[in-house]
Amino acid sequence: MKSSEFLTPKAKAHFLTAGPYTCAGPYRDFYQSLPDDPRELGNLLSHQILHRVTLHEGNLGANDDLRYGDMREYPWHRMRCEDDIFLTAPAMTAELLRLDSRGFLPDRKVEHKLVLTCRYVSVLVSAIYKAKGIPCRSRAGFAPYFKPGVSMDHWINQVWDSRENRWRTIDADGLYREELMGIDQYDLKESEFHWAAGSWLAIRRGKTDGKEFLYADGLGTCSLRAVIRYLFYDFHALMNDDISYLFLPAYIDGKLDSLTERDLEELDGLAELMLSPDENFSALQTLWDTQRKFRILNSPLVGDSDHLSGGKEGFLWK
Repeated sequence: MKSSEFLTPKAKAHFLTAGPYTCAGPYRDFYQSLPDDPRELGNLLSHQILHRVTLHEGNLGANDDLRYGDMREYPWHRMRCEDDIFLTAPAMTAELLRLDSRGFLPDRKVEHKLVLTCRYVSVLVSAIYKAKGIPCRSRAGFAPYFKPGVSMDHWINQVWDSRENRWRTIDADGLYREELMGIDQYDLKESEFHWAAGSWLAIRRGKTDGKEFLYADGLGTCSLRAVIRYLFYDFHALMNDDISYLFLPAYIDGKLDSLTERDLEELDGLAELMLSPDENFSALQTLWDTQRKFRILNSPLVGDSDHLSGGKEGFLWK
């Protein structure tokens, strides 16, 4: 069935609504001035942002033809990944305009680009389209088209195509060699991306051991330990809460081994709904509103249950 059969006016309105990371703020007019076409917009954004892997590889690998510029020009004093600094779309935009006030430019110098990973590009894309009045959502899962034999953790977007009455799945995280990767990055087929929910259920149902699903933390984290992160990233993103890699629900953060079978079955149920997020939008939103442990995030400054009590009285927040 087509997603349009289930995309209700309420769901469309939801995906037009900005969250804490995608609110355009003072940049609404600027975002509205950017291209509507996903390919044109994606190519433009790929000239504003460097991936940390691209910077690390320098003028080799994906940049052997200098499509991203000469990495030798990147300032020595800048951070090699700026994910922890520019968490929101306005923060990214403000810094890009500080570095070059002319705007988002196809000829932006390497020293004026930001070094960010896929989640941040996805957040910026969502913010731009929402500001334009076009439904858009970030999605988190795994991409099998980067390296043979593995599916790397990755964030992409789905933009509503009103002419074809469907979601168009796009990956704006780079200037890809599509003829080598075998995909159209601005109109990915359903089977060309490994959605977090389907990956979770494939492991849980014994269809795979999940070793192909890799979380790029440099530790070889794979299988359920990788996919559980992305199941929640995708759920939060569907609810317009595009959390970064810093955050996870406190009850699962580093606690996979202590989860009970009942806990895992609850996640199976969440994944089942997320297989068809448009058809099951109301049920997902009900979970979002009622299942607190899916939303209470870890924090370096706040304990797992600190937010539930208010001083000596132990007042439970409603």
